[in-house]
Amino acid sequence: MPVTRPRRPQAADPAVPATPAPPTRPARRAAGLAAAVLLLAAVVVLSIAVGAGRIPLGDIWPGLTDPQSPAHTVVHDMRLPRTLLGLLAGTALGLAGAVMQALTRNPLADPGLLGINAGASAAVVAAIALLGVTTFDGYVWFAFAGAAAVAVLVHAVGGGRTATPARLALAGSALNATLFSFVSAVMLLDTTSLERMRFWTVGSLADARPGTVWRILPFVVAGLLLALVLARPLNALALGEDSAVALGTDPALARAGGILAVTLLCGAATAACGPILFVGLLVPHLVRRLTGPDLRWLFPYCAVLAPVLLLGADVLGRVVARPGELLVGIVTAVLGGPFFIWFTRRGRAVQA
Repeated sequence: MPVTRPRRPQAADPAVPATPAPPTRPARRAAGLAAAVLLLAAVVVLSIAVGAGRIPLGDIWPGLTDPQSPAHTVVHDMRLPRTLLGLLAGTALGLAGAVMQALTRNPLADPGLLGINAGASAAVVAAIALLGVTTFDGYVWFAFAGAAAVAVLVHAVGGGRTATPARLALAGSALNATLFSFVSAVMLLDTTSLERMRFWTVGSLADARPGTVWRILPFVVAGLLLALVLARPLNALALGEDSAVALGTDPALARAGGILAVTLLCGAATAACGPILFVGLLVPHLVRRLTGPDLRWLFPYCAVLAPVLLLGADVLGRVVARPGELLVGIVTAVLGGPFFIWFTRRGRAVQA
């Protein structure tokens, strides 16, 4: 009976190229994040170049580095502070919206819709009218206090741990309307402070100053780092409190850290720019389609793409109303309103 010898494994033919393995999901996410950073860099350049007077792209670098360049004054005194402020405020608002949606498990959570920005604005307006505060160093602490108070109040009125998305949205809408009515009433009664208060009804980047950028930078960085640290605990909290505890997460500590991060981010952004709506709602929903629910990727994407939206809206406002401009808060409201209506109708269709 013939004996069959086992065949030796043949080496791969070097002339035939091996089929490359498909990229893993983390690799795709990392590549997408790198593309988002490049997109942000392009929008930053566009924000410096576009305005009432257009600066050629070739003059941007000399305007940044050469004091003798004709564009130096415009770039350093106007465009660069405005762009940097939009970068910081966009990061703060987008990340605050993502943290709020994770913290409340509410897809409609947004610093504007839930009244956080309105709380910061109302506190600043009260400080201007009643205490005579006129500097950013005074504004920012009142903005933090107002943002924190409304964040806690919305959560309590909405039902605390048993809060549903609908109840939180209703509580936020009620507080939002009340606080903005207060702001309007104070503006009508205190005509001497009207010009200073008008800024707090619609968000704007037009009054950006280098000092403002440096003052809010520590608060935005602190909120950013805290949010990134909370990504893993909030991921665990999304599985339920019992599962979170089993995974080593303290739910109360995670919630307190989330409220602190939202307060830092919203308070700093509102103190510097006034209330800007819909950035914290739009960006997390768009990003979630790219990253899925994992907050370890969702938060960095939001921190990069939210300033793309805010700076893009600011550039659009400068272009469509030349030689004047539309405030960025108006542009984001026009862009975000239809999205909000679409999202709520889509949610009803899914529930039906």
